[in-house]
Amino acid sequence: MYFDIFTYMSSGYILIVISLYFGVLLLISTLTSKNDNNLDFFKAGKKAPWYLVAFGMVGASLSGVTFISVPGWIESSQFSYLQVVLGYFAGYLIVSNVLLPVYYKLNVTSIYEYLNTRFGYIAHKTGAVYFFISRLLGASFRLYLVAIVLQQFVFERWGVPYFVTVIISVLLIWIYTNKGGIKTIIWTDSLQTLFMLLAVGISIYEILNSLNWTFFDYINSEDFDKYNKVFYLDNFYSREYFFKSFIGGAFVTICMTGLDQDMMQKNLACKSLKDAQKNMLWFSVVLVIVTTLFMVLGSLLFVYKAKNGIEIPMLDGQIKTDLLFPEIALNGDLGIVLSLTFILGLIAAAYSSADSALTSLTTSYCIDFINFEKKTEKQQVILRKKVHIWMSLILVIIIISFKYLLSSNVIDSLLRVASYTYGPLLGLFSFGLFTRLNINERKLIPVVILAPLLTLLINYSPTVYAIVSLNFENCLDISFFDCLINNWDDASIYAKANFYQFGYELLAINGLITFFGLYLIRDLNNNN
Repeated sequence: MYFDIFTYMSSGYILIVISLYFGVLLLISTLTSKNDNNLDFFKAGKKAPWYLVAFGMVGASLSGVTFISVPGWIESSQFSYLQVVLGYFAGYLIVSNVLLPVYYKLNVTSIYEYLNTRFGYIAHKTGAVYFFISRLLGASFRLYLVAIVLQQFVFERWGVPYFVTVIISVLLIWIYTNKGGIKTIIWTDSLQTLFMLLAVGISIYEILNSLNWTFFDYINSEDFDKYNKVFYLDNFYSREYFFKSFIGGAFVTICMTGLDQDMMQKNLACKSLKDAQKNMLWFSVVLVIVTTLFMVLGSLLFVYKAKNGIEIPMLDGQIKTDLLFPEIALNGDLGIVLSLTFILGLIAAAYSSADSALTSLTTSYCIDFINFEKKTEKQQVILRKKVHIWMSLILVIIIISFKYLLSSNVIDSLLRVASYTYGPLLGLFSFGLFTRLNINERKLIPVVILAPLLTLLINYSPTVYAIVSLNFENCLDISFFDCLINNWDDASIYAKANFYQFGYELLAINGLITFFGLYLIRDLNNNN
């Protein structure tokens, strides 16, 4: 049943495909970066067509994480992720009608300039720092997954070390975003979204064809029924419970789109607020449809796996369901068309989010952390390019380290981390928008540090409580900390079965704790 990818195409063919792809990206970069000025780099000259931005944002939002990790998550979660996606849709409506008007009214380049206007210098820097942490980790999660796939299924066979794969991946992004910035990315993201959607469509078609099914045959089959449960309403304690997932998804969108410089930078490149809002509406509708197709693909992959006796790949001794899609696409018997489109789709998915992340990190650092506006235009361009290089190096280091740190499904890890890093941003923006109170900025730092720590404690409190309540015998003669370490796994299993499990609603809890902390440090002598 299995044979090597090189049965279909030699390593030279893969290199040609990748080279041609990046050749097209470099051509687009050359055509869109003739001016090499900061207005084009940061805001695309405020002339970006809204429909182009909307289409490109689909790919940037989905990324390699959705391309591989969502299909690989279906066996354990079925279609429960769609509950989160429906929450995304609600969140996009809030971003469009609440946050976008504020950003356009202030005419900001970095959205964290709002915090400076509303509260002051320290709040501005604090918001930018949390964005930096969030986006560095988010972009690294996305590129890590794609680097792992390219390494295991392609470059490993050429004897290329993993760290070299990562360096090459980030270097290519740097090359085509170095001059054009967001102006280039709006066009390249649209191309990359197209390739990614073609890869999904062709993958579904090829698998269905191999199983002698039409799409509607499969949707109505018993095989599909095994994986298509969407709504979880029977167990309030479960992480998958509908309202927890929906609310968590809405807050994830508000934070990871509306309070994120990466995603908002594209919206701020539109000609007007009205165009930006049209972009957000159509983008959110398309995103729900496309994500549903990814989940259908995931269920098909597991059906195909079961019918053909395929083993889920392992990485460093652990089963990785994230690698099932590439295993079937590259090592299966579905043909060269699927192998080629998978490679193109994988690269497109990775770079459609990573390129804009690198640009937004550069933008935020220039605008939020250094006296960029006080430099001459020539000095600004030189400084911007230096920052772009440093951001690339930091991404490389983090992605390499993830290989030794991550063990769970990548999209789940990404959303879990977002619950802690975006919470302070949610609290700061909410407090600024929905109250007229000012804060004592000297007391702000303890609040935004304690809020994620308290959220972390809340998340793991059921497991800690389980250890205490179960009164493990081997805890009699050791410290409580050693007891936690020794019994954590057993207590986690017990807690999941007997106690409330926190899901993505942790983000809202984190934001609420931050909001309450800001209220406690309100400036009583300087409030409206």
